Amino acid sequence: MKKILLIAAIICSVTANAQIYSGKGDQKVQIGADFQDGATGIQGTYDYGIAQNFSIGLGVNYALGLDDNIDADFDERATLNLRFNANIGDVINVDPMFDVYPGLHFSTKNFGGHLGARYFFTDGFGIFSEAAFPLAKYKTEDLTPSEELYNQFNFTLGLAFNF
Repeated sequence: MKKILLIAAIICSVTANAQIYSGKGDQKVQIGADFQDGATGIQGTYDYGIAQNFSIGLGVNYALGLDDNIDADFDERATLNLRFNANIGDVINVDPMFDVYPGLHFSTKNFGGHLGARYFFTDGFGIFSEAAFPLAKYKTEDLTPSEELYNQFNFTLGLAFNF
């Protein structure tokens, strides 16, 4: 039994040596389903590491399923955003395959924040979740239900890929 535990400990220490966010040059692609009041949709993101704990990227969202009372055109259903993340998985040091990333984004609808987490099962494949919220909306008067799309709290679950 002691030999089995020793072998398992050695294997775990060898496989736990790689960190999921590697800093400058690191690339992540994520695709997921997002949920918000009045709609469900899809989200795709690309993040590129520019420093040890910082990345920049692009994101796109599109609302597919709308509540019956919402009549939205393409520009109300879709948003494009520029993302800035602080990848702090190695700072909090929970697990080498786990990354937490608070960040800010500038979108076609607002300036907002997001908090995400990803866990990788292998070096290239994992899952993620992300919560996003507006900090300052570009349109400040009362918004119609279609203008509220991606201009409110939304939550995303999906798959993450490491390149």
